Amino acid sequence: MNFLLLASFGEVMSYIGYILLAVLVLLVMITVHELGHYIAGKIFGFGIQEFAIGFGPKIYKKEKKNGELFSVRMFPLGGFCSFKGEDEKGEDPEDFNNKKPWQRLIVLVSGAFMNYLLALLIIIFTFSVYGRACFKIAEVDASADYSSTYSLKADDVILKADGRNIYLVTDLMDALNNKHKGDLVDFLVLRDGEEQNVKIMLRENARFSSIEDSSSIITVLGTFKTNENGEKLGTLYSANVKTGFFKTIGRSFQYSFRLGGTVFTVLGQLISGKIGIGSVGGTVTTIVVTADAIKTGGFQYLLYISSLIGVNLAVFNLLPFPALDGARAVFCLIEWIFRKPVNRKVEAVIHAVGFVLLLLFAVFVDLQRCF
Repeated sequence: MNFLLLASFGEVMSYIGYILLAVLVLLVMITVHELGHYIAGKIFGFGIQEFAIGFGPKIYKKEKKNGELFSVRMFPLGGFCSFKGEDEKGEDPEDFNNKKPWQRLIVLVSGAFMNYLLALLIIIFTFSVYGRACFKIAEVDASADYSSTYSLKADDVILKADGRNIYLVTDLMDALNNKHKGDLVDFLVLRDGEEQNVKIMLRENARFSSIEDSSSIITVLGTFKTNENGEKLGTLYSANVKTGFFKTIGRSFQYSFRLGGTVFTVLGQLISGKIGIGSVGGTVTTIVVTADAIKTGGFQYLLYISSLIGVNLAVFNLLPFPALDGARAVFCLIEWIFRKPVNRKVEAVIHAVGFVLLLLFAVFVDLQRCF
């Protein structure tokens, strides 16, 4: 009994370690984002009040000679770079709103740029060391129908489908979507160590309306076996494929763009009702999913999930929703085009309301996943 208790305690402590590592990943990405704002602000001579890592009460602070304050705060799930005169009109030429609109635009998008740049470097490193993660066929149905010329074979690694490079499950879904049972689709696979162009006959109609339909891919491809109860068993799993230097760089850019595209895909499906609110999560969900991924796949999965978080932060922050950098950039564009800013107090209220709504939404989606 004592042994079991010790084992359970060890598992709990181990998982807490994964949680802390996940928090660190998120904190690094947020800090890098704010560092982008800070560096761009320094280049253009913006007055900076404080650069903070975390939020809540200060546990460490240091003031520079120019008045800038660097602080580390109690809760490591956020951060900010505070500029002088951000939400008001002052007389100081270093005030945020006294700088030229194009300079403010650069400062605002620099956070997202830094997130994307770091994510891209992580992807390049991951693809160089481990190879690109691809879908591999574990085994196929042994019946005559599935051993025909137009079938995937065991250990095939899918590189392309219908001319599309396959990085994510959504790529495979897009390549097959709206095709019919019996259609022949061109695939590029890695078979017996060599790239081969093959034609695959679809076993079912491909109808994917949302990312939640991804489990039916194995049915469409026919790459499944059944258990004693007649239930279909999925047979797609991950395998790494290495390429040359230039292909690695090119594939890294493509993969990062695919990751960014999933943000818009999920957002569109959420708005249209194709997926439920339970398919998204807030900060807590992000940490738990990250911890689980690290626990499952080790350092390689840590790299993958870090790049995913980085790209998602970059894209999400550029959305034109109040309080996000994208909305602030829209106000700068309005001022630049019409040569007159929106009332600063009105803009400040809009961003404050947006921040509260975002916070409430993040809390809500996390809570609803618990019940």
